Amino acid sequence: MADKPTMKPWIEKIHAYVPGKSKGADGRELIKLSANENPLGCSEAALAALAEPAGPARYPDPDATTLRTKIGEVHGINSARIVCGTGSDELLNLAAQAFAGPGDEVLYARFSFVVYEIAARRCGATPVEAPDVDYATDVDALLGAVTESTRVVFLANPNNPTGTYLPRGEIERLHAGLPQEVLLVIDQAYGEYLEEAEDDGGMALAAAHENVLVTRTFSKIYGLAGERIGWATGAPHLVDALNRIRGPFNVTTSGQRAAIAALGDQAFVAESRAANNRERARFAEAIAALGNHGLRVVPSKANFLLILFEGRLTAEQALRALAGGGYAVRHLPGQGLPHGLRITIGNREQMTEISNILRKAAEDG
Repeated sequence: MADKPTMKPWIEKIHAYVPGKSKGADGRELIKLSANENPLGCSEAALAALAEPAGPARYPDPDATTLRTKIGEVHGINSARIVCGTGSDELLNLAAQAFAGPGDEVLYARFSFVVYEIAARRCGATPVEAPDVDYATDVDALLGAVTESTRVVFLANPNNPTGTYLPRGEIERLHAGLPQEVLLVIDQAYGEYLEEAEDDGGMALAAAHENVLVTRTFSKIYGLAGERIGWATGAPHLVDALNRIRGPFNVTTSGQRAAIAALGDQAFVAESRAANNRERARFAEAIAALGNHGLRVVPSKANFLLILFEGRLTAEQALRALAGGGYAVRHLPGQGLPHGLRITIGNREQMTEISNILRKAAEDG
């Protein structure tokens, strides 16, 4: 008999999530471009809401009723088909927990969000990676990896950490090819960075079908990462399943207020999207100019770029050079990307400085 509590074997296989760093190896504070936070912060309306007394002695609304109503108004969704969570991370984990378990499989593409593997292992299911196609999701590979044991398919669109994007037709083809009893979870954490014409159709699928759940977050374009607010929408039975197992008071009073205010300031969202897309294009062009030094940009629709180092300059060397210049970016060897750096799009001055640091490192290398 064991002399201490023993964790379940599937929990023991989990590698804890490692957040983006904000300090150098010497403990020095760096400009943090490692966590895909909005460089513009959040809207003034959200800041004002956060400044209001929140009544910390009282529990928040357990159903986030007003917030769900506001989300429904903005996105044209019945609020009864919405569930809120402690960031979208909670909802992703709950989706796996509700519909998969020991003996089941949870499927996702290679180079997907690391939380998908954690969510699968956390409920005792087996994580399954489908091959990618040049760092992007391959619908045929995903469908080819479906077995009788598949219960959940996770798809981030745009994807993290690559920034790649599947258009509406491919999302529809993926859904059409899945058995009806398989849950398709479309993670749209970066969905607000897409232009209106780039809508991947995930919301429409969630409204029309029994096996599609779409998740969103207030952590990215809305700039409320510190408040931990996410939401999901899908068929009533999917929302019911997540409501059964979510935390009973999982979104704070201040978080609910801030999110409601942020939703009311769509001008800030549009400004953030325009600034991001403008600086992302400029930064991508600057890195593309270093192609003769072995640097390559993975095309992105999100608020970051994945830079691949395929020449003499290595990702580790570039990481040190950027840290020396005062910047923290994301190196992801644990996700099979030892040769890549994911760099959040900051402001114009920051991206110019990063471009210059990388150019000098490449030329000196």
